[in-house]
Amino acid sequence: MKKVNVGIIGLGTVGGGVVRTLIDKQAIISDKAGIAVSVVKVFDSDTRKARDLHIPQGLIASDAREVIDDVNIDILVELIGGIQPANDIIIGALCNGKHIVTANKALIASYGKELFEIAEQLGCSIGFEASVCGAVPVIKILNESFSANSIQLLYGIVNGTSNFILSRMALHHCSMKDALKEAQARGLAEANPKLDIDGGDACHKLCILAMLAFGKFVKPGEVYVEGIRQLDLQDMIYAKDWGYDIKLLAVGKRISNSLELRVHPTLVPADHLITSVKGEDNAVFIKGDMIGESMLYGKGAGRTPAASSVISDIMDISRNIGLSGTSSPFRIRKTEGILKIADIGDLVSRYYLRFLTIDEPGVLAAVSSILARNKISIATVSQIARKQGQAVPIVMLTHEAKESAMNKALKVIDRLPMVKAKTVRIRIEK
Repeated sequence: MKKVNVGIIGLGTVGGGVVRTLIDKQAIISDKAGIAVSVVKVFDSDTRKARDLHIPQGLIASDAREVIDDVNIDILVELIGGIQPANDIIIGALCNGKHIVTANKALIASYGKELFEIAEQLGCSIGFEASVCGAVPVIKILNESFSANSIQLLYGIVNGTSNFILSRMALHHCSMKDALKEAQARGLAEANPKLDIDGGDACHKLCILAMLAFGKFVKPGEVYVEGIRQLDLQDMIYAKDWGYDIKLLAVGKRISNSLELRVHPTLVPADHLITSVKGEDNAVFIKGDMIGESMLYGKGAGRTPAASSVISDIMDISRNIGLSGTSSPFRIRKTEGILKIADIGDLVSRYYLRFLTIDEPGVLAAVSSILARNKISIATVSQIARKQGQAVPIVMLTHEAKESAMNKALKVIDRLPMVKAKTVRIRIEK
């Protein structure tokens, strides 16, 4: 049996799962791949990690360069995350003729185009299934199974931390602060959860999905991003009362020659399949001209789901090496006709609005008048029992309106003396 040698840099949550699986299940993996797959060298700057994983001393490298330059290594697995030194590690390994497997969503989103071009020039592959939705094989499905489709729409729950927080708030009527504490206690959220709850993680994943679904390389700075910090328990309760659930969605839509790309909290009808995705699970809903509507669902984070996808990439590349002695470079299927990324101001949507106002005569009339002047009509309104002189919420659902008009209206409304906090605005997805 032919042999493929693997080197791993980064032995954190995912890296530890990969190396232990490759060692413990070597016979099974090699049998399924049709080629002997062996870990020959690993490195992490924290030497304790290799010891804690009980990795044989002979496999432990003294530095990353030792793995990059080892001529016996066929596949380098980068699992340290972040932009640098990960970018330099991958480029160095590609220049040494090694194939790459990575879970690095930030790097692929920011520099994927450049890395894929280098890999193609050098005849190397880059596997990145684990960069989006953990064990959900959305990258392979978009790139292979759905490759004959013209994708018109995709949206998904692609960040498990924010979905866990929103699920706990909706199901247990707890505050966001308490839900976040629970997520951190379970290891689902970092001590600094900014990347998750402010939408940055979902943005990186949407950039990768846009590349695959629409053939368009998009930088994170080109995507409209809004997180979940402004949401309150009462928003979850109002949404449920009106037949909706709130999810942080990453949305990509092709509209004529432009592409809508946005990440933000969204009201989704309670009977939509995606609202059943609870906790830290992920899901991606896809609409194509041949497949119609399809949804992929599964575990989106954690040691074993992500490790499973990393190992899948290793096996795919290994099979190709076994069959032909090399592995074909990853190529983006370019889609003709997309000329621009749509401005968020051009979005047309229905909206959920929550105003915090002093309860006095004329407030609702003033707010309604400003909305009407901006061609925004109200579909439903709710106001809690009067508390004369105190701040109380007014909650509305609107009919379809243009985002730029809504921005203009809210700018005026938020300056009214009777309005005591910035208006919470949540878009509604059909």
